Amino acid sequence: MLKALTKTALATAAAVVMAAGSASAYELVIPSLDYRTGPYSPNGIPYANGKNDYFTLINERDGGVDGVKLKVVPCETAYNTKRGVECYEKLKNEQPSGALLFQPHSTGITYQLIPKAAVDKIPILSVGYGRTSAANGKIFKWVFNFPGTYWHQASGLVKYIGQREGGMDKLKGKKIYLVYHNSAYGKEPIRTLEELGKKHGFTFKGLPVDHPGQEQKATWLSIRREQPDWVLMWGWGVMNQVAIKEAASVRFPMDRFIGVWWSGSENDVKPAGEAAKGYLAGTFHGSSSSQPVHDEIRKHVYDAGKAVDPSFKDRIGEVLYNRGMIEAMWVVEAIRTAMKIHKTKEINAEMMRDGLENLDVGKARLKELGFGEDWVAPVKVTCANHGGSGEVMVQQWDGKDWKLVTGLMAP
Repeated sequence: MLKALTKTALATAAAVVMAAGSASAYELVIPSLDYRTGPYSPNGIPYANGKNDYFTLINERDGGVDGVKLKVVPCETAYNTKRGVECYEKLKNEQPSGALLFQPHSTGITYQLIPKAAVDKIPILSVGYGRTSAANGKIFKWVFNFPGTYWHQASGLVKYIGQREGGMDKLKGKKIYLVYHNSAYGKEPIRTLEELGKKHGFTFKGLPVDHPGQEQKATWLSIRREQPDWVLMWGWGVMNQVAIKEAASVRFPMDRFIGVWWSGSENDVKPAGEAAKGYLAGTFHGSSSSQPVHDEIRKHVYDAGKAVDPSFKDRIGEVLYNRGMIEAMWVVEAIRTAMKIHKTKEINAEMMRDGLENLDVGKARLKELGFGEDWVAPVKVTCANHGGSGEVMVQQWDGKDWKLVTGLMAP
């Protein structure tokens, strides 16, 4: 009798172990290269929170993607290229699935990972940043930079300026300057702006600002002296808020000062106070926390005690939080696409590449996901075009909130 009971107990225990093992045997590994420390952490924190909260929502509300949990593995880069590469090497073989993709969140890290990705066959997703030419999917098979590149955005912002001036022909004789972060990131739009200057007859001039961007007196004195008609900015971190303060000090009109979509968050304008009112920036989505997906995150992530940063609840809806959340949504939808293509839930990085290359998130799907059909730029990726449509919206700071002043504009 005792032997029979012992056998039964052992069999039951073994069954429990096997069941537990099978329930968690396969997870989808998503490395999270974050920068919650360092000079750019004020921007890195809301972006990382938005991204991680959406992944948590998928796990907590839906039980993962089609029942397969996401294993999000954070790695701190401090926005440092060397540390970003170290994170890549550390996590590329993370079990059980291996890294499905990497999201570097830095142009410098992206440039270093592009050649590695082709060898290791792990896709790189650099949402709206990184190497612009990587939008050519026939050449850069493993890199994706939708919904638009810096070339797209430079073109779109010049188009907006043309509209404000009364037509593209009115740009002839105008002066458009670029205040840019003196790095690979900041230099990306220069060639495009030079060519557009030749095409439309405006004078272009680039004004570099060295990292981290706190010294800009000479730059803005030059702008006051030369009086350009418009100033564009490719900045990041403290550089943006310093530039806005300096622009105000030389009385440059804020409604003729336009930042790239990485120069248009609450962190960039609030330090300047009332002086920032009227400042413009590119974007590919709306601001606010009023979309259905925000309510889902509050319910299933924050109220359930699952948030990566519980203190952030009142800041849900900030520009960079929303952007991280949207990026995570595209990753999840690419996973779904890969599963459908390959008819398996146990996808790997090569399958994930196919999911990204066939990603199609239109207005109807955005509405289903709780993002609002006109709140986020639709994305459709093809083999030839990994950069998306490149459409850009322009938003304006009204002293309290960001408000969209255009719809999506084709570059």
